[in-house]
Amino acid sequence: LAVKDPTAVERANLLNMAKLSIKGLIESALSFGRTLDSDYPPLQQFFVVMEHCLKHGLKVRKSFLSYNKTIWGPLELVEKLYPEAEEIAASVRDLPGLKTPLGRARAWLRLALMQKKMADYLRCLIIQRDLLSEFYEYHALMMEEEGAVIVGLLVGLNVIDANLCVKGEDLDSQVGVIDFSMYLKSDDDIGGKERNVQIAAILDQKNYVEELNRQLNSTVSSLHARVDSLEKSNTKLIEELAIAKNNIIKLQEENHQLRSENTLILMKTQHHLEATKVDVEAELQTYKHSRQGLDEMYNEARRQLREESQLRQDMENELVVQVSMKHEIELAMKLLEKDIHEKQDTLIGLRQQLDEVKAINMEMYQKLQVSEDAMKEKNEIIGRLEDKTNQINATMKQLEQRLQQAEKAQMEAEAEDEKLKQEYVNKSESLQKEFSQKEKQLLQLETDLKIEKEWRQTLEDDLQKEKETVSHLRIETQEIISLKKEFLKLQEKNKQLKRICQDQEAALQELASKLSESKLKIEDIKEANKALQGQVWLKDKEATHCKLCEKEFSLSKRKHHCRNCGEIFCNACSDNELPLPSSPKPVRVCDSCHAILIQRCSSNVP
Repeated sequence: LAVKDPTAVERANLLNMAKLSIKGLIESALSFGRTLDSDYPPLQQFFVVMEHCLKHGLKVRKSFLSYNKTIWGPLELVEKLYPEAEEIAASVRDLPGLKTPLGRARAWLRLALMQKKMADYLRCLIIQRDLLSEFYEYHALMMEEEGAVIVGLLVGLNVIDANLCVKGEDLDSQVGVIDFSMYLKSDDDIGGKERNVQIAAILDQKNYVEELNRQLNSTVSSLHARVDSLEKSNTKLIEELAIAKNNIIKLQEENHQLRSENTLILMKTQHHLEATKVDVEAELQTYKHSRQGLDEMYNEARRQLREESQLRQDMENELVVQVSMKHEIELAMKLLEKDIHEKQDTLIGLRQQLDEVKAINMEMYQKLQVSEDAMKEKNEIIGRLEDKTNQINATMKQLEQRLQQAEKAQMEAEAEDEKLKQEYVNKSESLQKEFSQKEKQLLQLETDLKIEKEWRQTLEDDLQKEKETVSHLRIETQEIISLKKEFLKLQEKNKQLKRICQDQEAALQELASKLSESKLKIEDIKEANKALQGQVWLKDKEATHCKLCEKEFSLSKRKHHCRNCGEIFCNACSDNELPLPSSPKPVRVCDSCHAILIQRCSSNVP
């Protein structure tokens, strides 16, 4: 035979005892028919069984003096896992008569039963088995399936209403012994099975109704929360809708204003563009004329170089035939060197002119920023360009004159060559060497010309870039003009607002003056009232004569009393009457303080 595990047997026994105690408690409570007290025996046995179930498999903790084995430790965890259990834990700690942890645990069980939440609290403990492992062994009832079964059985105790007094009861010294005689069957129990079935059906219906109530309460609370959140969101959406509508109206007004301003700006910019197009065309024509002049200068220099090369070839042929013309060739070469230097000077001058053109473009950029002085500075730049073209023409004329002089010198040299042929035969070799050097110099000049061509191309690219910058600057000037116009409009609006503010300030000053006058009148009335506060109404017996005419009162001379100063007049003396909007008839007024008079009868009733 297989040996059974003793811990499993203990768990089964405790589970059966819990079933019997819970069933007996419910049946007796329903037959009892009213709330249970702490002296009710089945209730006391239920608490004893619950203590034994909670103590099963509990770990022994070493304290400073002795070993400690109480169920208060795991029950304290419920406070952290279930926030609604904080009230029970706080009230148990505040009870004055409890000194031991076991007594606190017994008080906690009784309060949980009165709240009808014992099953909920213990279910939170069973779920957190990691935390329970600190207090219970692995084979304990609370760690196994039997604990979940007991928690399910405890749900049925929500049918019972218990009214237990925990404060005056001695829970520390109670002995937890199970009384098995209560759970033994008798003949009455066998005969009352039908009654138990009816009671079980009633209990099931009550549990079902309570659970429905709980679910309905939770749904109602959630619906209330949703309604509140929807109302808040609805109010927020309504506010946002109003704000959005106002913003849309403002944006539509601004859109209309901007469209009108845009049409005006477009008309003005079109007129300005037409004027600027005319200026640009004039500037392009002047630039084309200056560029044609430079091209002609470059072509003429190129032609001169070709002619000089041809002359050099002719000189070589003549040197082979006529050695005596060396002296003339030297003179011609010197002249040619001078011409080349002059041409280099002219090229340097052209470069300087191009630098000046760049400087002029920079000046144009600055002039575009200052739109008013732009046209005057452009006219000055055109005059400078015309002077420079005139200077270039003058230099060209000087070059032509120098060429004519060189031709004359060549003719004279030819005449002198015939005489000096014999003298320069020995010097031909030296001239050939110098001629080779001159050829090298010509090659260098050709390379310089190529470099100048490339430089010219770069200058053209720079000119195109400067044109683009000029176009950008024109666009910026147009934007500046539009901004000036907007600024002028804003100034006009500011002036209008200032006028409105001045009118409002004048109106406020008038209101302030009127208020000050009314305040002064009110202060005068208050001073008069203070001066007359000490006076007291006279009695009818004492007031026998009028204050003004000093005649006795009678039926014809009735008494009229002033409510403000307290004086009494007759109807003949108090003839001052004033019309009031509230009364159809005029009202009599006091002669001294101008207050309304009250007629008094002979029976001293005002």
